[in-house]
Amino acid sequence: MPAPCPDRALPDSFFDRDAQTLARELLGKVIRHRQGELWLAARIIETEAYYLTDKGSHASLGYTEKRKALFLDGGHIYMYYARGGDSLNFSAKGPGNAVLIKSAYPFTDALSDSNSLAQMQLNNPDASGKLRPPERLCNGQTLLCRAMGLKVPDWDAQRFDHARLYVEDCGLAVPRVIQAARLGIPHGRDEHLPYRFVDAQYARFCTRNPLRRGQVEGRDFVILEQGN
Repeated sequence: MPAPCPDRALPDSFFDRDAQTLARELLGKVIRHRQGELWLAARIIETEAYYLTDKGSHASLGYTEKRKALFLDGGHIYMYYARGGDSLNFSAKGPGNAVLIKSAYPFTDALSDSNSLAQMQLNNPDASGKLRPPERLCNGQTLLCRAMGLKVPDWDAQRFDHARLYVEDCGLAVPRVIQAARLGIPHGRDEHLPYRFVDAQYARFCTRNPLRRGQVEGRDFVILEQGN
């Protein structure tokens, strides 16, 4: 098996930035998680930013031992249960600020090959027990964690461990980003804030396509040109 490339792993300092900036910069980065002898991998295609002062954030409810990762330095892992599954977040700059990894797309290369993809499919079968197609494996925060084998008890409030879990810059370009309101925020909890970011190349594979019929640019979303 090829060795992982820790020199391309994002340092903790990468995460020590404004949550919205981090949410955008994480698009196109690759999460790698070791399961047995395999490195499972997924390209981040959708993120959401959260702030301490934002009523939709967990941190706005106050500090608790369970939420302590949100109040630690950038680059700590915050995991919680949502709708019966695990969710993955990274702390950003400033107490209570973080980014939720909303969805991803399976990534294969010499390190994370077809065997890794097959393991992800075994990790995350559909409701009937059948294998999901690759494009449906990680299109949601709990589906992502299930496919990647990421569990709350293993990683909540931890730092990255390059022998088991890290986020890598593989040089994947994200020329256009779609910015829109976050999903699933209750009414009156700052649901209008445009803190959701989607890699436009993968819009149809994210949790909910921001370019679906009925959505109007300038009203429901804006497109940000990255220049790369």
